[in-house]
Amino acid sequence: MILNAIIDDRIYELNVPDSVLGRAGEFFDRLDRDMDRGWQMSREWVAKPDRLQRCQIVADKLLTALEAENERLGMMMAGYILSRLPGVKSVELDIQGEIQNNRFTLAEEPPAERPEPAGVETKGLTKLEALAQAGNEVTRVFKVGRGYRFSFFDHATGGWSDSPLIATEQEAEHLREEAFKSRYEELQGTV
Repeated sequence: MILNAIIDDRIYELNVPDSVLGRAGEFFDRLDRDMDRGWQMSREWVAKPDRLQRCQIVADKLLTALEAENERLGMMMAGYILSRLPGVKSVELDIQGEIQNNRFTLAEEPPAERPEPAGVETKGLTKLEALAQAGNEVTRVFKVGRGYRFSFFDHATGGWSDSPLIATEQEAEHLREEAFKSRYEELQGTV
C-alpha cells in the first residue's frame, strides 16, 4: 500500500508492503496502548485520543522519521496510518509542530460502487440505537491550530471527513450538535 507524505511542496511516496502491515500488528497495538494513557498534542493534553487524533500523533512521528532519514521507522509509522485509516491516500505534515494540523486525504470512489457497511443499519433504529450510532459517526470538537473542527463519517464517500475550520469552540459545538441531530434523525427514519 502507498501513503504519500507531503511536507511543504515535497511529496514522499511511502510504499508499505502488505507483508509489513501483516507482521506489524503487535507494534501498532503497542502504539495504541501507549496512546490509551493520553497524549500531549502540541499545547493541549488529550486524555483519550480518538482514531483521527492517534493518526495525527503517529503522523508527527512520521515527520520526525523522514527528517532523520530513518526509513524503517517511517515505514512503520506509515503502516500504522494505513492500517487505522482505511482508504487514506496522503498525509500533509505540519512542520511547525502542531500535531492537530496533520491532515489526511482519503480516496474517493464513486458512490454507486460502495454499498452500505455490513451490519450497520442506516434507518429505522430505536432512539438509543440511533443515539449510539450517531455518536460513533460524529466526533467531538477538537482544536486545530487557532480554530476548531469535528469529524464525521460520510456515507456518500465511505470515509471520514472534517468539518470546515471554525473560529470559536462555541460555534464548532453548535455545528457539531446540528450534524449529530441530523444524523440521529436520519438513523431513526424521521427525515
